[in-house]
Amino acid sequence: MGSERSFAEVNTTMDSAEKRLNELGYKQELRREMTMFKTLAISFSTMTLFTGITPLYGSSLQYAGPATLVWGWVVVSFFTWFVGIAMAEICSSFPTTGSLYFWAAHLAGPKWGPFSSWCCAWLETIGLIAGIGTQAYAGSQTLQSIILLSTGTNKGGGYFAPKWLFLCMYIALTVIWAVLNTFALEVIALIDIVSIWWQVIGGLVIVIMLPLVALTTKSASFVFTHLELAPESTGISSKPYAAILSFLVSQYSLYGYDAAAHLTEETKGADKNGPIAILGSIGMISVFGWAYILALTFSIQDFGYLYDPNNETAGAFVPAQILYDAFHGRYHNSAGAIILLFVIWGSFFFGGLSITTSAARVVYALSRDKGVPFSHLWRQLHPKYKVPSNAVWLCAAICILLGLPILKVNVVFTAITSICTIGWVGGYAVPIFARLVMSERNFKPGPFYLGKARRPVCLVAFLWICYTCSVFLLPTLYPITWDTFNYAPVALGVGLGLIMLWWLLDARKWFKGPVRNIDIQNGKV
Repeated sequence: MGSERSFAEVNTTMDSAEKRLNELGYKQELRREMTMFKTLAISFSTMTLFTGITPLYGSSLQYAGPATLVWGWVVVSFFTWFVGIAMAEICSSFPTTGSLYFWAAHLAGPKWGPFSSWCCAWLETIGLIAGIGTQAYAGSQTLQSIILLSTGTNKGGGYFAPKWLFLCMYIALTVIWAVLNTFALEVIALIDIVSIWWQVIGGLVIVIMLPLVALTTKSASFVFTHLELAPESTGISSKPYAAILSFLVSQYSLYGYDAAAHLTEETKGADKNGPIAILGSIGMISVFGWAYILALTFSIQDFGYLYDPNNETAGAFVPAQILYDAFHGRYHNSAGAIILLFVIWGSFFFGGLSITTSAARVVYALSRDKGVPFSHLWRQLHPKYKVPSNAVWLCAAICILLGLPILKVNVVFTAITSICTIGWVGGYAVPIFARLVMSERNFKPGPFYLGKARRPVCLVAFLWICYTCSVFLLPTLYPITWDTFNYAPVALGVGLGLIMLWWLLDARKWFKGPVRNIDIQNGKV
């Protein structure tokens, strides 16, 4: 009785989110010092302005012209709100740092909880590891353009990195992130702060400066109504199909807001501030992202010239050509374009470093529950720095393997982004579907509660995620050859097939999902 009274007395002084955490069966172990503003800032930084839009902008613009690209962002933002609102309600009820993995286990109930958490954890793991690859590839692509413009441009004898050197840059970035995550956690904490301001200030500078510097700007009718297919380049002559592919840049960019959920055990009043951070980051990126797309599109000088292999950037990176045209047209040199490309490159560097940190933590957490082959290796901590160093290097090694086809295949980035998006966004679908079908009497709502609206909101969110995952499996170039083949369906099919086979043959017998570390009924911690 004494221990129960003591626990009750402590409970009355707890933060509301900490009380809910205890009710779920987990004790407060992390320091709850994050404010809502800090959580919102980190979530916004994780989504980032540049790392989603920049690498896919050129291909999405080429499929059907500017109108579908510009309005595609609006359409995708609209449906993303349904996903965000559904996740915000779950976050309010389950303010745990494991977020998706824990949500899936609790919402699916005792019978389906282990399988749901297994699927969710593996989807998230696949998405995050591929996410490292997307940052490494796009960062190398930006660096390739910086080197080319700095050495005289493609027309002036500048150096354009060949495929083997591009792969070396890709591997080098991956290794640097792994080294920093192994030996320099304190440096990473400082870099995270720099990253937030880098995104905000850099984004504002580019969005405001680029249209002002450009000698001419495209008309509103061109930006908002012009459709133009490029069947000679893409092999796609169907307008609906081209429009679907032009939406990919928006679908790839508008996720990552679950970062706010990962921080809930460190956030004050997380049952209220967690949902605010999720929805606030979606709102901010929706507005800033559209502004960035509009700034690039209005600043186009010659639409056809952007893809010319003989232009200053070798037709390889459309945003770099837009920046070059604007600054060279105004100042007759490429210095301004190089500086802004460096700002964009910094975003990829910060994003890759952050995703490496997250991916290693997910692999480590899953390894503790023996959910990864050779789990005893990946759950080991570095003896001095106390970080999951083996998990870090496992993620880096898989990421490097994903990038090896760079030497032979032209659609590597599309394939890696497909794997990343399907894994990451697909992980959202598991707890949202569980929330959709569960009995309402088994759900204890938090301060953010949808009530009767939860079924239609969750249904739209789930269907949108299914659609998003489906379109990332489509071929993006025709005719389909070994050089243009999107290998994402094969890679995902083999990987997920083996994971499901492991579950059926063995894992279902012992994998129970997240393990409680507190017994509320007996007042024991």
